[in-house]
Amino acid sequence: MMMIPRRKNEFDLFDEMFNDPFFTRGESKLMKTDIKEKGDKYEIEVDLPGYEKENIKIEIEDGYLNIHATMNKDLQNDKDSKYVHKERYVGECSRSFYVGEDVKEEDIKASFKNGTLKIELPKQDKKQIEDTKKYIEIE
Repeated sequence: MMMIPRRKNEFDLFDEMFNDPFFTRGESKLMKTDIKEKGDKYEIEVDLPGYEKENIKIEIEDGYLNIHATMNKDLQNDKDSKYVHKERYVGECSRSFYVGEDVKEEDIKASFKNGTLKIELPKQDKKQIEDTKKYIEIE
């Protein structure tokens, strides 16, 4: 005879099932991003489903393009219900991309439509890097 411990409530088994790696594989709170080179510019597309345009901030600082988004939806249980499974993310997320020190705020265009943030910025000319190899003598 095999003994199986009794569960605290009827939802424990269900909760455990959805915590299995089969259901959580590939889940990430990271902003899904595509970067495309198009002529003399770059196009960055960031998936932000469920976010409002007012809760997305883009800034440029020290050559980095910073994207910060906040989700404030109330996904808490109310007194008459309990979440059995919850995947939607609530909170803050951000990404940074090095775009170069010469890119200015006025050079960047951004739009937000259907949960996708699209940012266009010009390519920067690659500066000539001098061949300044220094060799270290081995003793």
